[in-house]
Amino acid sequence: MAGGEGTRLRPLTLSTPKQMLPVAGRPVIERVVEELSRHGVDEVVMSLGYRPDAFTDAYPDGTCAGVKLRYVVEDSPLDTAGAIAFAAREAGLANETFIAMNADILSEVDLTALVAFHLERGGEASIALTAVEDPSLFGVVPTDSSGKVKAFIEKPPVGLSPTNMINAGIYVLEPSFLARVPPRRRVSVEREIFPAMVQAGSLYALGSNALWTDMGTPGKYLEANLTWARREHCLCGASDACRDGRSPFRPDAHLRTAPGAEIVNSVLGNDVRIEAGARVHDAVVLEGGCVRAGAVVHRSVLGCNVVVGLGAVVEALSVLGDGWVVAAGDVLNGARLPAA
Repeated sequence: MAGGEGTRLRPLTLSTPKQMLPVAGRPVIERVVEELSRHGVDEVVMSLGYRPDAFTDAYPDGTCAGVKLRYVVEDSPLDTAGAIAFAAREAGLANETFIAMNADILSEVDLTALVAFHLERGGEASIALTAVEDPSLFGVVPTDSSGKVKAFIEKPPVGLSPTNMINAGIYVLEPSFLARVPPRRRVSVEREIFPAMVQAGSLYALGSNALWTDMGTPGKYLEANLTWARREHCLCGASDACRDGRSPFRPDAHLRTAPGAEIVNSVLGNDVRIEAGARVHDAVVLEGGCVRAGAVVHRSVLGCNVVVGLGAVVEALSVLGDGWVVAAGDVLNGARLPAA
């Protein structure tokens, strides 16, 4: 499912679908598909809506991370269940078990184990679960000892959740799922289909402690970049690659970091320039960005070709869209520019 507009990530998504945003130098969708391929998936059907051309232009030969891609494009938003059913019907999956997942989640959830669990339980659907500190932002899923779901509670009030295990956005579904979703109608899997399955006793869930990252907000997107760059040993400030002009992500690409520039715990894209006396801490600077002399970027995300002027400060989870220019001496605190 890759049809959403990514409104919470604006202005980064004003022209780019969130699944095409880079995390540690690679588009999110490539990381998602690569993880699927590790579990034997050899064909992916992408349900698209917002900017489908971004995907078809990026993968014109219909392959991503070595996996065959098929595209289906919604004429109008169909919500989560509607999008799944639309893609499954277009792909001819009316008679077989299939996997559905959100395309903006980075995880190492054991998909093979989830499929085996699903087949053993014999239910209509099985959901991957993950533990979070604040379940009020997600769909909460309490289960019994066999894994049967007792309730599906979407975004419960703070402090009133019966568990911290939440819907991880990864499902194994039987063809009977399709019969529950009227064709070409907006239907929510979280608010309509899964609660109905709970009532029927046919919904199961399997918890996991595997790495799971939701990158739907600027803070989460920043953390996803830092987490995956750290795991892949290409976090700037922790590697000589960031100090000798080599990009930690691409051997054929370069950074331009002047003597005296201070880079700590950050992700820098191709052809980024950090001038003398500039400080970049806990930040993401995408391709072509420039942080001028004496400027500070702290815990913020800069889109492609953003320029931070002489002595300017960008901090407190500011997010600057592609091509934005911060004037010399300006101070941006929690800003989102251009305003969506």
